[in-house]
Amino acid sequence: MIKGFKEFILRGNVIDLAVAVVIGAAFTAIVTVLVESLINPLISLFFRADSLQEALQLTVPSLMGGEATFAFGAIIAAVINFLAVALVVYFVFVHPMNRLKERQAARLASDEPDDEPLPTETELLVEIRDLLKKQGESPKV
Repeated sequence: MIKGFKEFILRGNVIDLAVAVVIGAAFTAIVTVLVESLINPLISLFFRADSLQEALQLTVPSLMGGEATFAFGAIIAAVINFLAVALVVYFVFVHPMNRLKERQAARLASDEPDDEPLPTETELLVEIRDLLKKQGESPKV
């Protein structure tokens, strides 16, 4: 049982997943700072997103005599925040990386020769023989 667990932990997929989680956490910090420092101030130029959380609330009496509050504004604010984060991630990270990959693929495609099959050993020997015959037949100067 311990041997199986050891194989599971040392398998490449688990290590890759652990690295991805750590990098994802660090990446989250970068995206959060970009959104809070750049996107949220841009949004606040047009309207206050914070006011949505407080403004669109529906309070109804509960069956136990209390009140239940539905915070629709908080949902809308979360959607706006998500879209802002997705916008930053796409335009700052995804789009430039896709462009870089496209350029790299185009560069590699232009450097590669056509997909002609390589001649066999026999075909090469026949070509060499023919070239040697041709050289022997040509007049020497």
